[in-house]
Amino acid sequence: MQQYKSLFSDPSYRGTVANSQACLRMGDLDEIGDGTHLLHFTMLGLFSFREMTVGDAIDFWLAFLGTLGFTPDHVTIHPDCLLEWTPLYGGRVPVVPDRECIWSDGSITGYCTEFYKDGVEIGNIVNPLGSCIDVGFGAERLDMIVNGTPQSDALETLRETVMTIVESGYRPGNKEQGYVLRKLLRRIHKMGGALDHPFFKDEVERQTRLRAKYLRLRDRYSAMSADWWFDTHGIDLADVQETMGE
Repeated sequence: MQQYKSLFSDPSYRGTVANSQACLRMGDLDEIGDGTHLLHFTMLGLFSFREMTVGDAIDFWLAFLGTLGFTPDHVTIHPDCLLEWTPLYGGRVPVVPDRECIWSDGSITGYCTEFYKDGVEIGNIVNPLGSCIDVGFGAERLDMIVNGTPQSDALETLRETVMTIVESGYRPGNKEQGYVLRKLLRRIHKMGGALDHPFFKDEVERQTRLRAKYLRLRDRYSAMSADWWFDTHGIDLADVQETMGE
């Protein structure tokens, strides 16, 4: 929703837009391979600025899911909104209270209601500022439900994500997308996998050099912080120590 932040915050603006956008969620890195968590996925979005109500959004998305041939097993609602929002579902879906149903990016906050199927969250409706709508549904999770699409294992998910980032024009580096790419390459190597790409070979060689440097310096600088190791020598202390079994 970041590209629409100014519209959410402008009380004079009214309108509704929809989109689909590629997303990278590094917070799921340790969960990949379980058949439901993906690093790179497509988010279907619906954003309404003081035009649609929460009830409108619920009706729209239940109708959309109906065209795919299913309804959620249940939805969750924050307890503060339970009395107001439960009737909006009209008994069509079981409702479960959940205090985690609140979203914030640090400056814009809103309660939300989340949709679940087969124990997995497939999307949510957020009510930013109490006057707007921010809906997100994961296209790949919907595909899994509708078509039973088999999911890749963890290494295959890592490889696919790396190649998607590379094909988008990014190179390994120490900042932003470059750092994400480097971290994923390092994770593939750490898991005993491989990737037929020069970036992977370069990262393996780089990690070998960093481990050798760490071994030379660790006794002399044993009291230094992880931030110092990274800022001064480019060494991710946790990764190096884990790889070495320390």
